[in-house]
Amino acid sequence: MRKVIVLIAALLLLAGVNVSIYGKEQLLTHGKAVLLELAPVDPRSLMQGDYMALRFKAANEAFGGRIDERRMPSDGKLVLSLDDRNIAVFKRFDGGAPLSANEIVIRYRIRGDKPKFATNAFFFQEGHADYYAKARFGEFRVAENGECILTGLRDENLKQLGLQTAR
Repeated sequence: MRKVIVLIAALLLLAGVNVSIYGKEQLLTHGKAVLLELAPVDPRSLMQGDYMALRFKAANEAFGGRIDERRMPSDGKLVLSLDDRNIAVFKRFDGGAPLSANEIVIRYRIRGDKPKFATNAFFFQEGHADYYAKARFGEFRVAENGECILTGLRDENLKQLGLQTAR
């Protein structure tokens, strides 16, 4: 009987992981490409390898200075306005009002008194920091419900950064 319970639990866990993977793949395939201006910080971590900690201008505009978690919900959505190059800027907090044609919603989470969109770090292979030093935008794929995934970094001319640009 125990073996059956363990097997069922393992199958349920495996199914859950696969549903999550499928959802992320759908977001990567069908999500809208959106660029958020960023302000990189601490480019290295001795424990985790090379990475760039990220802050986004839209978050700074929405939240200003420090966040009082007692007064701010830990999760929510921002409405961002997109220009013709899909660069997003903060417009307002989402209150459920209909969006105009050039607006999207993006989900944020407050963690450790800082707003976070999908992630607050971009990891890269050790020794490749120079490829990302000119980063000015984070490229996200954003679903209609505001869920997003960081897919890369771009420079001031919106050129994708990484090893492939060094050739």
